[in-house]
Amino acid sequence: MEDKKVHVKSGDTVKILSGKDKGKQGKVLEVSPGEGKLIVEGLNIGSKHVKPRKLGKQGGILKVERPMYSCKVQLVCPKCGKPTRIGHKILSDGQKQRQCKHKSCGEAF
Repeated sequence: MEDKKVHVKSGDTVKILSGKDKGKQGKVLEVSPGEGKLIVEGLNIGSKHVKPRKLGKQGGILKVERPMYSCKVQLVCPKCGKPTRIGHKILSDGQKQRQCKHKSCGEAF
């Protein structure tokens, strides 16, 4: 199985582009590059049915964050606060640095 590239990292703030939570923002909790999916805090909530496993434990229906495809989110620039595409700037020591593509901002983060 080949790894796909995902344009966001865990801890980034993203804006949802499509689906039931369209327009909302949240923090990325977990990224799975192999599947091309990510989990956003407090968004894309689904129901999970849980059986009681031990005596005295209660089962029921839990509300949990479900994974969503990374193509459905756009990174929010921490400097200007706008949803943006990402560019990469290569530093003199060979490291890549992410950069905001807005004309008014252009800051690296």
